[in-house]
Formats: sequence, C-alpha cells, structure tokens
Amino acid sequence: MAKLSSKTAEYNNASIKSLKGAERVRKRPAVIFGSDDLEGCQHSFFEILANSVDEAREGFGDRIIVKKFLDLSIEEAREGHGDTIIVTRYEDLSVEVEDFGRGCPVDYNEKEKRYNWELVFCELYAGGKYDNNNAGAAYEFSLGLNGLGATATQYSSAYMTVASYNGTTLSSMRFKKGEPQGALKEEPIPAGGKRRGTVIRWLPDLEVFKEINIPVSFLDATLRRQAFVNAGIRFVLENEVAPGKFEKTEYFYERGIADYIAEITNGIGLTPITLWKLETQGKDREDLPEYKLKAEIAFCFSKSGSAEYYHNSSFLEYGGAPDKAVKNAFTYAIDKYIKAQNKYAKNDSRISFVDIADNLTVIVNSASTQTSYENQTKKAITNSFIQKALTDFLKDNLEIFLTENATAAGTIVNQVLLNKRARESAEKTKVDIKKKLGGTMDVSNRVEKFVPCQSKDPALREVYIVEGDSAMSSCKLARSSEFQAIMPVRGKTLNCMKSSYDKIFASDIIVDLLKVIGCGVEVKTKKPGDLATFDYNLLKWNKIIICTD
Repeated sequence: MAKLSSKTAEYNNASIKSLKGAERVRKRPAVIFGSDDLEGCQHSFFEILANSVDEAREGFGDRIIVKKFLDLSIEEAREGHGDTIIVTRYEDLSVEVEDFGRGCPVDYNEKEKRYNWELVFCELYAGGKYDNNNAGAAYEFSLGLNGLGATATQYSSAYMTVASYNGTTLSSMRFKKGEPQGALKEEPIPAGGKRRGTVIRWLPDLEVFKEINIPVSFLDATLRRQAFVNAGIRFVLENEVAPGKFEKTEYFYERGIADYIAEITNGIGLTPITLWKLETQGKDREDLPEYKLKAEIAFCFSKSGSAEYYHNSSFLEYGGAPDKAVKNAFTYAIDKYIKAQNKYAKNDSRISFVDIADNLTVIVNSASTQTSYENQTKKAITNSFIQKALTDFLKDNLEIFLTENATAAGTIVNQVLLNKRARESAEKTKVDIKKKLGGTMDVSNRVEKFVPCQSKDPALREVYIVEGDSAMSSCKLARSSEFQAIMPVRGKTLNCMKSSYDKIFASDIIVDLLKVIGCGVEVKTKKPGDLATFDYNLLKWNKIIICTD
C-alpha cells in the first residue's frame, strides 16, 4: 500500500478565493439544487415552473400547459384566451416555460440602480417575493421564496433565452453558460396584440449536471401534483417524440385533492372522502410578525394507506410540520374515541400511528405568506405555528367527525384495532425468534441430531440436509468429517408460503434450519430493530446440499 504524503500545498492569504458570477452555481450546483445529478437538473426545471405557477395562483393565468407537443391553438392562447401556461420540453432536451401572467419586469430599477433582467437572472437573492406578508405585495402565497431559482437555473444552463410581454412591448435577452449575450432588446407588440407573460427556454448544461435528460415520468408526476394542489388549473404535458411530432397528456382536477384521492383509491374506500378547509393566522414566536395560513385536508380510510404533503404547491417529500400534525392529531382523536367506546381490551396498549397509517389515505395542501423551509429544495417545512394550527384543527374536526359519523367511526376503529393486534403479534413473533436464534453456542449444541464438521471456514464447509435418521446414517458414513456436516429433517415439514409467522416459527425443524444456515430471517413489521434482516454474508456454508426424495 502506497504511503500517503504528509506534505500539503502552502495555505496562506492568497489561498482564499471568492466565486463570482455564474461560477457561484456552476462549481457547486448541489448547494442550490440539492445535487449535481439528474435530481438537481429536475429541480432546476421546477424552479422555473414554480414562477409560472405563482402567477396562476395569484390569478394571472388560470390554465397551465406543459408542452412537448401541442394540438391546441397556440395563436389563440397567446392572445390571452384560455389563460394558458405552456411548458415545452423539446427533443434536444431543452425546456421552455411559457405563461400568460403579468410578464417578468426587466427594465431599469431606479431603487437598485440596475436592470431588473440582471437582478432576476444574474443575481442570487434578488426577486419580488420577499414581502409576501405585507399588504399590497405582488405575491401572497408563493412557491418561489428566496430569489435563487431563476438565476441558478440560468447560471447552470448551456443557454437560456427570455422573452417578456407587458401588453405593449416584447423585451428579450439571451444568455450562454451564465453570461448575457448582448443587450436587452425591446420591440413593440404588433398592433392589436395584448400579449402578456413570460417565455423562458433553456438547455441544462452537461458541464454542470451529470445528466440532463429529464424523463417524461418526472414531468408526468410533477404536473399531476401541480394539477391537484391547484384545483381548476389545467396542465398539459406535450412530449416531442420526433421532430414536429408530439404526444399529449392533460391533468385537471376540479375539486383538487379530493378528486385525486378518489382517483388513487379507485373511488372505493372504507369510508367516504372527507375534505376540510382552514384559514387562520398566527406567529411562530411571540415577538415575530403574524402571517396567514390556509390549508385543505382530504382523507379517507381505504385498503392501503398513503400520505402526501404540499405547501405553496411544493411537494414536501419529508413532510415536516404537516406530517407531525397529521400523526399527532389522528392518533390522539382515534385513541380518545376508542377509550370513550370502551374498545380497548383489558391491559391493551394504546394504538400508534402505524396502526392508522396502514389504511389512512391523506393529503394536506397548505399555503402561508411566510414559510420556513428546511432548505432551497423545499422538501420539508418547519413552521411551529403551522404545525400547531394544523394539529388543533385536525383534532377538533376529527372528534366531531367520529362522533357524528358512527358507521365510519366504527369502520375506522375496527380496522385500526385489527392493525394494532396484527402488528403486536408480528412483533412478538420477532422477539421470540430473536431469542430462539440468539446466543453464541455452536449449532451442534442447539440443534437436535445435527452432525457438525471439523472445519470452521465457511468457504470450505458443506451441509447436507437429509430426510430422516436412516439417510443420515448412510451419509454420515460416506461424508468427509473435515468439511461436511449433516442435518436430518423429517419428510414433509411445512409449506411456509401458505403459513403464518406463528406456524412457521412454531416448527422446531424450521427454526433449526435457520440456526444451521446462519443468515437470520426477515419478519416484516412496522417496528424496526427487534430482529436483524436476512443477511447473506452471514451464511455459514459454501454449499447447502438437499438430499431428499
């Protein structure tokens, strides 16, 4: 092994470097986008889409289309009919987002003494969404927040073109690898035109991202989510599959998340779909300013459970505040109802959220004028007021719901208690098996009639599994005791594919086989840690030879 050098380059005052311009993103894209691979590239797309979504949410462009092919009349859309936002992903992997909002301000900013196109597309932490909580702000409930997305995406692109229509003038800019190509161009919109909105096209740069081929499946999932968290807005995915040839998928949910739950449960739930809405305001801390919160919660109990959380249209992959609120409130309210109805058996432990989650399908779609995200990728929020407001709202409404809907409440309680007892049974099985398979004694002392071999090297050892004592006697005479071991089993043992854990692990032969093989066993329950999962690396034998009829 080569010896590592103890010498390092000299480190002094000249070693400190400040990244400037596009290099602030191009050298470290993961700081903004979460990674420098395909996931980061996909997030750069979402940053641009988010700006158009914010315009639609504020009432400027009620219909969103993501275009890779288009059979609608673009000319009509561009005259403002249909209030459309178009996002085009071209066959060459470039992407275009076109909306019909108010247009991106690009002219000279007297306050900042710079052009707005430079602030929006070339300056990190510059944008129009810092004052969302103030009266008269340009945006109230916005997905964009930090003034990073447009600039970071421009910096990380091989090229980007921007066109902004303000109703009378078309202003355009072009960038290449983070640098502006020429000055701002302005020209009047043709007579009679009333075009407003922004068109941004860019090609993610392979010098920045390891992969730039954003799959259609990602666009499909993203647009579907945006459609059901923005009720009444229409999204169309247009996919260019060959030059000039496009395929189209539309996404539209009139009732938003309630329609989406009906879709994913196939309209068949154990209980009806319930939709609640909340509007309130509060503070994260007493000395901090008050801000607005609105939320809608849709849920039902179904054959299998799932939970999704969204804030200001952003999918919260890790949840944060709303996830904690749902777990707290549902566990509290259902546990309280079970106690009130005397449904717990004597000495029963209380339910846990995993017993509810097995059958709870729930979506929380919230928005606030101030948001604390864990980071720029917006995968979780941490607002304490949002968590408390959602928790209190859900607790109160769930108590009323369970009291006023006896049939649904009975279904929920019975299913949750069934899940609880199944979980506890499985966890007990895991603990019992851990005890049976535990210990450090040699298998020859723990397995009846097992005939060991002399070698301790798993790379050499073989074990013969034979049927009955007579077969064991014959094999014992013929084997090499140095590396060949023998374990007898009786004829028909157990069909484990059709048996419960209880039956499987009640069989001494099955447990003995597990001990001899040595890899452990996996029992799937909601509670981790009681028993290590199956690990092939713990196999004690080079060969397992089955000698049966």
